Amino acid sequence: MDFKFSDSALAFEREVDAFLAQEWSPEVRQRVANSADSYEIERAFRRKLAANGWLTMSWPEEYGGERRPFEEQYLFQEALNYAGAPHATVAVQQVGPTLMQFGTDSQKEQFLPPIAAGEVEFALGYTEPDAGTDLASLQLRAVRDGDDYVMNGIKRFTSAAHRAEYVWLAARTDPDAPKHRGISMFLADLSSPGITVTPIHTIGGGRTNEVYWDNVRIPANALIGEENRGWYYAAHALDFERVSIFTVSGVRAVFDALLAWAKERQPSGRRAWDEPLVRHTLADFKVQLEVLQSLSYRILGMIKNGEHPNYEASIVKIFSTEMMQRLQNAGTKMLGLDGQLSWNDPRAPIGGRISRGYEAAVMPTFGAGSNEVMRNIIATRGFGLPRA
Repeated sequence: MDFKFSDSALAFEREVDAFLAQEWSPEVRQRVANSADSYEIERAFRRKLAANGWLTMSWPEEYGGERRPFEEQYLFQEALNYAGAPHATVAVQQVGPTLMQFGTDSQKEQFLPPIAAGEVEFALGYTEPDAGTDLASLQLRAVRDGDDYVMNGIKRFTSAAHRAEYVWLAARTDPDAPKHRGISMFLADLSSPGITVTPIHTIGGGRTNEVYWDNVRIPANALIGEENRGWYYAAHALDFERVSIFTVSGVRAVFDALLAWAKERQPSGRRAWDEPLVRHTLADFKVQLEVLQSLSYRILGMIKNGEHPNYEASIVKIFSTEMMQRLQNAGTKMLGLDGQLSWNDPRAPIGGRISRGYEAAVMPTFGAGSNEVMRNIIATRGFGLPRA
């Protein structure tokens, strides 16, 4: 495969790199890492992306986008992920595109401009205590009552619920229908009476939430599209979400940092690079990294040719998340006892990047669909095997 980017795409990449050097410098990243709540810093950064027209660059122009070529979108996402800069949001990636296709004129007018400006955020209201990977098993009920729907139930791992204004909510509107056919989607205001948000703290040092819905009234005009068609609306953008979230550059950034550390001479005078096992391990990861890059370029080529990546996106999702786990695990071993230092300990090598990454590397293997489900998708859609 010989994939080449256009001159205009490469020029755009240089523009983005210059922007990141100024607006997401190492000093800014350090301030975010040391902040108890970095959300406002990240949100201000997204507003700067919006001012440049980059936050919703893939959107049609009539909705505040620039309809940039997908290769430019790809390079943009890779640049931000390599720098560890915030970009992808539920509002931009899921809510906006779905509203463009299925929303009412009133919903588009109310939500699309502030999303494009980076002024409104959505949490993702999918997972429940008994409906994680099997989203179709969700039980939060939405019962029509006059001009409202009344919501009762629990959502779990709603990570942005403590700071977003709205939640992109999947609820069951027909308990008697087959489980995939009784779900509806809503734009629910998180300030509505009856909503209680409680924190869940993760091993990676982050926060997610459990959200309780107790007779919460949501206006009927918050329903997206047709009632009981929510499964279709929720699922239609997932493949592109996986492509945009699980990019190569996030893995490459960790590899590059670990390689640079290995070549540095430590206070003892030794370098990890002088150990044959370390060199062989890093060489093996370099091969894996190039395989991942080729898989990613394959998807990029498909999209440019008007094809829809389906099981191919699942392949990249599995490979990137599991490679990241392997890389963080190997990095922790290379660092020895220093690899056990907390990420916020000033003595931690590589700014604590490996120790923190080791703790955080578990979640992506089940976020946006568990890797077990991704393997089922590859089996059924890629190989044509029957469902179990």
